[in-house]
Amino acid sequence: MKKISTKAALWLLAGASGVLMSIPWLVPHTGLVALVGLVPLLLAEYIATGARVKHFWIWYYSSFVLWNALTTFWVCNATVGGGIFAVLANALQMSVVFGLFRLARKRLGGIVPYIFLAAAWIAWERWYLTSAEISWPWLVLGNAFATSIKDIQWYSVTGTLGGSLWVWCSNIGLFGLLTALSSGRWREFTKAARVAVISSLALLFVGLPVVSGIMYASYQERSEKQVSVLVGQPNFDPYKKFRSMSQSAQNDLFLGLVEEPLNEEPADLLLAPETFTSDIILNDIPSSPTWQRFHGFLQSHPGTDFLFGASTNEIFNTRSAPSLLSYPFRDGWRMPHNSALMLSSDGRTEVFHKSKLVVGTELTPYPGFFVPIDNWLSRKMGVTALMARDSGQEEISLLHLSDGTPLGCAVCYESVYGEYCTGYASRGAGFLAVITNDAWWGNTPGYRQHCSYSSLRAIETRRDIARCGNTGISCFINQRGDIVSRGPWWEEAVLRGTVNVNTRQSFFTRHGDITGRVSTLAFLLLLALLIVRLFIKKK
Repeated sequence: MKKISTKAALWLLAGASGVLMSIPWLVPHTGLVALVGLVPLLLAEYIATGARVKHFWIWYYSSFVLWNALTTFWVCNATVGGGIFAVLANALQMSVVFGLFRLARKRLGGIVPYIFLAAAWIAWERWYLTSAEISWPWLVLGNAFATSIKDIQWYSVTGTLGGSLWVWCSNIGLFGLLTALSSGRWREFTKAARVAVISSLALLFVGLPVVSGIMYASYQERSEKQVSVLVGQPNFDPYKKFRSMSQSAQNDLFLGLVEEPLNEEPADLLLAPETFTSDIILNDIPSSPTWQRFHGFLQSHPGTDFLFGASTNEIFNTRSAPSLLSYPFRDGWRMPHNSALMLSSDGRTEVFHKSKLVVGTELTPYPGFFVPIDNWLSRKMGVTALMARDSGQEEISLLHLSDGTPLGCAVCYESVYGEYCTGYASRGAGFLAVITNDAWWGNTPGYRQHCSYSSLRAIETRRDIARCGNTGISCFINQRGDIVSRGPWWEEAVLRGTVNVNTRQSFFTRHGDITGRVSTLAFLLLLALLIVRLFIKKK
């Protein structure tokens, strides 16, 4: 039999890792595959180092591109350029982390480079989740378990990055065992060392899922009170929404969809999706025809509050621009927002502005640099702007039902950010709402992945979630992360459910992302050690 070449073996291993790491995002309930998905890539690196293969970055970058492309190709349905950029740029950042690990392997011995790899990767994920201006945390390793919720009930303690640590510990541990067996070093291990290795792997692959299963089975839903919710899914094609149907017709269609169910059985809260209307001027909200129509509707349904999404604008009648992100408007300026509005039958209106914005379609990153470029290009092309310039609010705030019950509303992309969403719970939200519009991606894994991330937020905060999607998936999620009821995809639908109000704070809500903070500290210390070793070597 012809012996396979080293480079061919590297391609097989790199490809296998890319495919394996994609499975949890594409196939429900397969999160545990991530515990072994990086082993082929680690083996490829081990072989390449031993064989002194040059330009090994080609293999690991290709592996990361494959993983990103298989799982997030659907971004191209909304923007081809943005989708390609997201795949290549995210894979490049993964490769930078892996490249640092390769450098550490040359200067730091034993297990230390692998600890460096895990710490650096999780530090990078935390940076994405907290402070990165251009943030795309879709493939945070802990998200691999979004449909395997019985295995991760301990996210209420660690958050999603605890899952990332689990993935790295499992992959590195299994890789270490395989290399020890193949090299013969296993025979040199003492009995105590062998027991420690086997016990550690058993804890990682069996112990944690068992503990989580016990937590899942024993968890009792907390309910200080119950809130009845009616979710309206109008099913507007977002590519035609602003051209084929007037806002007035859209309002009539939505209210016609929910009126009969409300007449049959009142609800405490009515939900409509993200960016439902664009006629809200924040300086004079009651002048909005949509606000007036909804207010009149609620007066016929006293006791029901209405939470809906809106593309809002704030008007400034000033000579100078209030912000780099503002647009010229008549004799002044306008500042756009992606907002959630809570409206009561007495006219009380609360507003929340989305803070975690999508780069390009909502956010112009580093505005001091990019806005002047965007202005110049826009003038050349004869358009208002190429990149959207929504402004988010600086701090999380809550919305309230008429009886004072506080809730947190995550607008679309915000539901991807775990520690951010704990801000709702830490401020007293008794349950969460998610309003979104995922139809830009079509019938692809994107909208299903996005929905599953809400289950992670439910576990981390131990809050019920009512989710409203323009075209789906609208659903109700309990405090264990179970989707207890769901609506269809790409159909008009009304979904009724009850959410439990719980103000007790989970460990993760109280203490935040300890895993991410400790990993970042470990990375910085090991990076300092690596720099010292490199400096000494040069001397």
